[in-house]
Amino acid sequence: MNKRVVVILFSAFLVAAACSYLVYRMVGARLGATQHTTARVVVAATDVKLGSVLRDVDLGTAEMAGPLPKGAITNPQDAIGRGVVSNLYQGEPIMESRLAAVGSGGGLAATISPGMRACAVKVDDVVGVAGFVTAGMRVDVLISGNPPGTANTTQGPRVKTLLQNIEVLSAGTDIQKDGEGKPKQVQVVNLLVTPEQAEDLSLASNETHIQLVLRNPLDTQIAEPPGTAMANLFSDKNSAPPKPRPTGTPRAVDPKPASRVYVVEVFNGSKKSEEKFTAGEEKQ
Repeated sequence: MNKRVVVILFSAFLVAAACSYLVYRMVGARLGATQHTTARVVVAATDVKLGSVLRDVDLGTAEMAGPLPKGAITNPQDAIGRGVVSNLYQGEPIMESRLAAVGSGGGLAATISPGMRACAVKVDDVVGVAGFVTAGMRVDVLISGNPPGTANTTQGPRVKTLLQNIEVLSAGTDIQKDGEGKPKQVQVVNLLVTPEQAEDLSLASNETHIQLVLRNPLDTQIAEPPGTAMANLFSDKNSAPPKPRPTGTPRAVDPKPASRVYVVEVFNGSKKSEEKFTAGEEKQ
């Protein structure tokens, strides 16, 4: 065989081997990049209700591929003894945002956001839709009564919207959200309000009658109703408004002057006659 041909074949073999090695390295790096590492996270071993305190029997672990979500708990000891601020479901990874702060315990207090207050409002069985209020719903607070200094007026009691779009923390002793929407009679409703709103609500609870009005949780618009009085309910809104009375001092009417009478003597030869007529009269 020609020596030149042998050199060419050997060179081609070397080039093919180098290309194959480069392709192998590139494909291997691509495959390695697609293989995610796994990590063990803490999950709920059973369904855990809002307000419950986590125990070791409520927790389990599971392998999760890829990067862990922000706030995921990897050590069960970091979750034991903390209150649940949102329902947990079996197999769900436990996040820091779903648990109360360490040492805050469970129950209603653990669900109160920082800077907010839970204000209890006493209701009766006939206060509007109070029997249908459950945790997580949104309500408006209406107050009715006689404003100070208007006890002797003819307007009667007045009603006003005091607070709007307020979240319900609990109804009675139940802080769970009612998924079926079943009504139940409650005597106390806890509302999530700011400290300023808590002062207004506390004063209104002692001096006025409170009614809760349900609203759509997706409706966040704040209305500006003017309020109304008892007299407005009985007024005829279709009748024409009364004509305003003049407020100025009436002008004095000048008395009509008396008519002046003129007498004219007429001589016709030896005859004499008199003609009488008033001023302004025309005589033909």
